[in-house]
Amino acid sequence: MPSTQPPVNLAPEPPADDAGRYLALQARDARFDGRFFTGVTSTGIYCRPVCRVRTPKAENCRFFERAAQAEAAGFRPCLRCRPELAPAQNAAMHWSTQDASAMLALQAADLMEHPAQADDAPGIAAIAARLGISERHLRRIFEAHWGITPLRYLQTRRLLTAKQLLTDTRLPVADVALLSGFASVRRFNAVFVQHYRLQPTALRKSTSSPSHSSPASLAKVSDPVRDLAPEAAAFRFQGAYRPPYNVQHLLDFFANRAIAGLESVDPVKGLIRRSISLPHIGTMLRGWVEAQWAVDQHRVQLRISESLASALPVVLTRIRAWLDLDADPAAMDPMLCPDFSGSEGIRVPGTLDGLELAVRAILGQQITVKAARTLTERLVNHCGIPLARAPEGLARCFPDAATLAALSPDALVSLGIVKQRQQAILSLAHAVQSGALHLQPGGDVAATMAQLQTLPGIGTWTAHYIALRALRWPDAFPSGDVALQSALGVREANNPAAAAEALSHRWRPWRGYATVRAWQSLSKT
Repeated sequence: MPSTQPPVNLAPEPPADDAGRYLALQARDARFDGRFFTGVTSTGIYCRPVCRVRTPKAENCRFFERAAQAEAAGFRPCLRCRPELAPAQNAAMHWSTQDASAMLALQAADLMEHPAQADDAPGIAAIAARLGISERHLRRIFEAHWGITPLRYLQTRRLLTAKQLLTDTRLPVADVALLSGFASVRRFNAVFVQHYRLQPTALRKSTSSPSHSSPASLAKVSDPVRDLAPEAAAFRFQGAYRPPYNVQHLLDFFANRAIAGLESVDPVKGLIRRSISLPHIGTMLRGWVEAQWAVDQHRVQLRISESLASALPVVLTRIRAWLDLDADPAAMDPMLCPDFSGSEGIRVPGTLDGLELAVRAILGQQITVKAARTLTERLVNHCGIPLARAPEGLARCFPDAATLAALSPDALVSLGIVKQRQQAILSLAHAVQSGALHLQPGGDVAATMAQLQTLPGIGTWTAHYIALRALRWPDAFPSGDVALQSALGVREANNPAAAAEALSHRWRPWRGYATVRAWQSLSKT
């Protein structure tokens, strides 16, 4: 059972002033990557704290919390450390200390940083509607908090996305403009030149040679007649994270739940592959992704199949959520480690597909991980979508909402799925197919959880588990989970769920991370 004493802050507070930030910059401390950016007045360039260039003089440094603020002040992104690769900040770390207006500004910034769907264009009107406020109010609170307009912030996000695609792929400039959210190539070129003082093609020439196999257009990259090996027909990217990162825990978690043909995990090599499908302009894109950790560089090497080219920014966003690359251990470890020793750097395993995670959560209700894996494998073998030209170990994609909704109860019975779970899966699939339910980060967590619990067979435990891994809610806490209760030492209480809930308040707003660490503590006993 965790200690009942107040948690002790074992780590120094992150730098809050310019002097502290300069010390982090001098140390090239990766723990602060993405937490601030440094504009250098003598060069007009802004960098990440981990940039390997010579440290500028303190008097030449200006510090910014977000890249958009640095660009609004006239600085251009560094071509060496590439600010677009920095881990994003998580609004959840601020929620308990910020007022409502500041929280709305943080949530709006998160929505701009993380498009939820492949065909989602996060315009200002759409973001205001999602937050339940007017555009005028959004502009007012956003400017008050960040010092720049939401449109300027969104434009910087689009430019940085374009910069990443120009650097890491051979996609034509027209396709880069489209994927980055610009309405036309002409507008993209004009904005790019205005902000970065060079043509998009000049940026591509000035950086190292992209690793993509060929300059295919979006109209061609998913053409099934192209005879390219899966190893060649892939985009290559990098994903940065803040250390520490317990890679072994994440890989073991996924390996213990891996579905044959759907995902492949090699904990020894630090490698994971899996298939993915996602909606895009009325169709379903299907392909695969791969991640391999370069721990000494605090990076993940990523590969994404060509078939997903028309949704690359969203796929990259989903990968970051899947691997929890934006977590901030410096914020949560001091609060959690005193109660869960040896848990530094443990992340919350996410998902690439919220529907898949929800179905697997339903199938896993009140049974062992092994039994749940067996049921899921039967379902995937029965109605999973075949995946062409995939790497070894991958053969199918998880069935989409339309496929699941079309299943008959008899078909589910033949797979060994009991009636209550049949109803839950079919109701869930219909809700997702109709667009009434969105199981991706960025939505209204409370409303989504309430809606989930209106479906037959989905209770509080399942809703919290889905919120934790699919919605990426860091404060999710399935207090009714038997394993969690055992790990917390409250299983013998008169009301174990209430006892676990009472104990959990000390870990807010990181109760989801406390849950994963509690589960992990059981494996060590």
